[in-house]
Amino acid sequence: MDFDLSPELADLRRRVRAFIDTHVIPVERVIVEEDSRLDHTTLKGLQARARAEGLWTPHLPVEHGGKGLGIMGMCALFREMGRSMVGARVFNCDAPDQGNMDLLLSSASEVLQKRYLAPLAAGEITSAFCMTEPAPGAGADPSNLKTMATQDGDSWVIDGHKWYSTGGGLASFLIVMARTSDDPRLGASMFLVDRHAPGVEHVRDIPVMGPPLLAHREAEMKFHQVRVGKDAILGSIGEGFRLAQKRLVPARLTHCMRWLGLAERTLSMCRQYLGTRLSFGKVLAHHQLIQKMIADNALAIHAGNLMTLHCAYLLEKGLTKEARPYSSMAKNHVARLLCQVLDDAIQMHGGLGYSEDAPFSLWYRGARAARIADGPDEVHQVVIAREFLLGNLDLLV
Repeated sequence: MDFDLSPELADLRRRVRAFIDTHVIPVERVIVEEDSRLDHTTLKGLQARARAEGLWTPHLPVEHGGKGLGIMGMCALFREMGRSMVGARVFNCDAPDQGNMDLLLSSASEVLQKRYLAPLAAGEITSAFCMTEPAPGAGADPSNLKTMATQDGDSWVIDGHKWYSTGGGLASFLIVMARTSDDPRLGASMFLVDRHAPGVEHVRDIPVMGPPLLAHREAEMKFHQVRVGKDAILGSIGEGFRLAQKRLVPARLTHCMRWLGLAERTLSMCRQYLGTRLSFGKVLAHHQLIQKMIADNALAIHAGNLMTLHCAYLLEKGLTKEARPYSSMAKNHVARLLCQVLDDAIQMHGGLGYSEDAPFSLWYRGARAARIADGPDEVHQVVIAREFLLGNLDLLV
């Protein structure tokens, strides 16, 4: 692997970092406060500025308004965007829209791309991915999928119950995973469904540990005899599980990129505080227990960077199957390190860290979902162990 960025990508990374520092971080609290009223005035102003500066949807191919960076380029930029909880949305690179764009780009027909991808890439609409279901439906084990799609002539009729469909309440369209047969491998399919189609019910936004923020409102949805045409199928019938994996492996990495950015910013904020706060006769930075926390977190962030870059390198070479266990490694490690870095930041700042005068408690409440979303820690640990025991995990890389 070559860790050097091309001059063009290095400049782009510098510009994104400067944009976050200069324009986004100073108004983070304003954006959060406005969003509580579903007012996005400040956000839209920043999005217009990002578009004007040529930083809009850089992950997409040039013909779709992006820069065709590939996943290695995304690693460089998404990490900088992730330094703010609202940063990715400013550049139209936030979940779930970014992952849905990639899925539409690779698997949707030209008609569906024109109808859904074009306005999504332009930031005119938002989307949601509806796969997770309340028990006993699909969660960490997708084979528990209960939502059904039944063929009726040239149409399909969808019945089911979903939740944790991020952004589903305000989305314009949904990608819905439904069972179309009893085949254990080919029994699921994906459908594109207009959010306001007859029979689509937004039950509620689920109250969760983290505060609602932008698209990160976890919708509970029900589908009552929702009728879609055969042209609404993403890919083809029976490809649902394959497409889910196709979406989830790189999506895990994009989460890791953003989480690493937030972890790095958190640790940098700790450095500033620890160098000035006096306690027991010396600044906190000179206490060995504090130094141990800093060292552990710096090591964890660096390891997370390397895991993410290695997996992205494999994906960029087209080694998708080989990359899967490494994506589990990266996701498991980075999700845990983000929570640990934030927990330690709260501890090192004492009463200030626990208060909402500092951002760490707010960030932690949102970050705790990282160890559950896109596969809980335990599932990824099973994947890593299984692949190693089968001899499929090369630890010499």
